[in-house]
Amino acid sequence: MDELVIVTRRLPEQVEARMRQLFNVRLNGDDRPLTQSELVATVREATVLVPTITDRIDAGVLEQAGPKLKMIANYGNGVDHINLAAAHARRIVVCNTPGVMTDDTADMTMALILALPRRLVEGVRQIEEGRFKGWSPTWMNGRKVSGKRIGIVGMGRIGAAVARRARAFNMSVHYHNRSPAAAAVAEPLEATYWPSLDQMLAHMDIVSIHCPQTPATYHLLSARRIALMRPEAMLINTARGDIVDENALIARLEAGELGGAALDVFTGEPRVDERLLALQKQGRVILLPHMSSATIEGRIDMGEKVIVNIRTLLDGHRPPDVVLPVVGDIHRKAVV
Repeated sequence: MDELVIVTRRLPEQVEARMRQLFNVRLNGDDRPLTQSELVATVREATVLVPTITDRIDAGVLEQAGPKLKMIANYGNGVDHINLAAAHARRIVVCNTPGVMTDDTADMTMALILALPRRLVEGVRQIEEGRFKGWSPTWMNGRKVSGKRIGIVGMGRIGAAVARRARAFNMSVHYHNRSPAAAAVAEPLEATYWPSLDQMLAHMDIVSIHCPQTPATYHLLSARRIALMRPEAMLINTARGDIVDENALIARLEAGELGGAALDVFTGEPRVDERLLALQKQGRVILLPHMSSATIEGRIDMGEKVIVNIRTLLDGHRPPDVVLPVVGDIHRKAVV
C-alpha cells in the first residue's frame, strides 16, 4: 500500500477503523482544521486527499500538489470549497457523497419550518427565564403551518424530500428550478412549478433554500429579491450562507419587513453576525451551528461512500461519485 490517504479532520470511529484496515492512511487525531500552508504540504505528499468543507482547496493549493495526488475524495456533498476546474486540469478526480444526508437535512429543515412560526425557541426561553406564569389565550401565539404555501428554491434530492414532509403537514408546495421536476416527483406532491423565482417569492408564506452554492447562486436571494417577499413571510436556509445576501436579510428583519428567518448556515461562518444574535434574542430568528446533516448514521454513511470512491479509484476503475467541473456556472451534478 504505497498510496497515502490523508484525512483532514476526525471522522467517526467506525470510519477511521475501516480506513486503517484498507489504506495507508494518515488521520487527524486532534481534529484541528488545517491551515492553508499545512494543506499545501498535505497535497504535496498525498495520493488521495479526504477534505471537508473547512478546507479551502483553491487553484493556488492545487498548483502545488505533488505528482502522486490522484483524487480528492470529499467528505460531504457540497464541493464549493474545491476548485473543480483546477483539479480537472491536473487530472485529479474529485468525488463527493451525494444522497447520504438528504433525509437528515430535510428533517432538520422541517423542524425549523415548524419551530419558527410556532415560536418554539421563544417558548423554551420563557421557561428558562422563569417568565411562564400560566396559560393565557393571547400569550405566545404563533402562526399555523397547515394550509400555508412553501416555496422551495432548488427541487433536487433535498428539496424534494422537504416538499414531501411539507405536504404531509398539509402545506401547498411550490418550487423554482432550472426546469420542471420529473412528473414522478412533482405530481404526488401536487407541486406548482414557477419558472420565475421573483414571482414565486412574492406569493409564498415560507421560502426554503435547497440549491447548491455555485457562482450562479451567489446571493441568489439578493436584496432586490428579499424585498419581493411578503412582510409576514419566513425564510429557511439549510443550504449555504452565501446564497442569501445576509446584510439585506438582516436589514429587512430589523425593519420588521419580514416575518422571520431560520438559518443553519451563514456568510463567513463560523462567525455569526452580532445583529443576527440580537434578532434571535428578540425571537425574530432561529440560528443553528451548521448541524442540519449532523446525525451519527449520516456521518458513518458519508465515510462509507468516501471509502468506496477511494477503493474504486485505487483498483483502477471510475469511482461512482465523480464531480465534473463547472459548466455554465452550475455544477453538472447540481440541481438549481
